Amino acid sequence: MRVFVLLYNVRKENEGIHSLQIGDRNVVLMFESEDDATRYALLLEAQDFMVPTVEGMEKEDIQELDYEWVFVPAGFVPEGTFDRLLLAPPETNLEKTDWQQEETKADLAESELDRIRRQLEGLL
Repeated sequence: MRVFVLLYNVRKENEGIHSLQIGDRNVVLMFESEDDATRYALLLEAQDFMVPTVEGMEKEDIQELDYEWVFVPAGFVPEGTFDRLLLAPPETNLEKTDWQQEETKADLAESELDRIRRQLEGLL
């Protein structure tokens, strides 16, 4: 079965999937409807979050990953508090995502190499 998820940096080395932090768990939303996933992405954008890309994937591929997930049926209308919590974009965003932290480490390594190069050039 094909579902739709929200991805960041699609097809790049630092690709990431949108998830919600609920307590100590990270939960991936799997939308049955591409339109519903697109509406959710627009809600994120309206709240100044990074804009995700809606991508279709096989449900089984996500279920095999080491993530918790929630299936959102087409036209889903939240009924209880937990449902509303899931489908309302979060109030806050992570300051640094996992892939941004990796980029920062790479940037630091590059700046450290530049510093060493300048020192070596200074010796010549």
